[in-house]
Amino acid sequence: MRWDVVWSNFDYFLWGSLTFNTQTMSFEGQLGGLALAVVLAALGILGAFWLGLAAGLMRLSRRFWVKSIAVLYIEIVRGTPLLMLIFWFYFLAPILLGTAVPEFQSTLIAFIVFTGAYVGEIVRAGVTALPKGQMEAARGTGLSHFQAMRLVILPQALRNMIPSFVNQFVSLTKDTSLASIIGVNELTNTATQVNNRTMNAPFEIFITIAVLYFLVCWVLTAISRRLEKQLARYQARGR
Repeated sequence: MRWDVVWSNFDYFLWGSLTFNTQTMSFEGQLGGLALAVVLAALGILGAFWLGLAAGLMRLSRRFWVKSIAVLYIEIVRGTPLLMLIFWFYFLAPILLGTAVPEFQSTLIAFIVFTGAYVGEIVRAGVTALPKGQMEAARGTGLSHFQAMRLVILPQALRNMIPSFVNQFVSLTKDTSLASIIGVNELTNTATQVNNRTMNAPFEIFITIAVLYFLVCWVLTAISRRLEKQLARYQARGR
């Protein structure tokens, strides 16, 4: 067993080649490893939230053309593998834009578009799960449909969606491993680099990154379960 290979490269697994220079009091190198995977997942879920919120509300629209655009986007993206989307944005973006798009940005866009479709379904399910009388009561007070949705419906629905959002964040964190296919220096890619350099401890290296993924996902799952319990207590008090 060559666990010394893991320990000697453990900081590289955690944050890549990023180091802090005490003389210049500044960071040097590039962020990578587990830290980059978490950043990629966090930015992806943040962008996907707003895209998914728009898509979910569009799918609930009474206007046929608005609803059709949302349905088309959600169904096409949900039926496409994430790896394929990463390839599309990485190889097609330079053709469409006339300039190369860095690996990190290409992957981030793919994550936002992919996860946004699932968030859109979460939003749609969260809104439709509320009693229909909520909208009727809000409209009865003189609010427009948009005002009722923004001030009455969405605050209640979004609170119920929090556990689903956290679960989606967990899923996206694991999916960041796919970014290694185009050279993004996240956790899986750092492990591959170390393994190709040492060639004598593949078991120890990949067991280590599996444990790191598990720990991050376990923490996020624990947060989700706690939010679900708090939400259940809140709803019980509301009754």
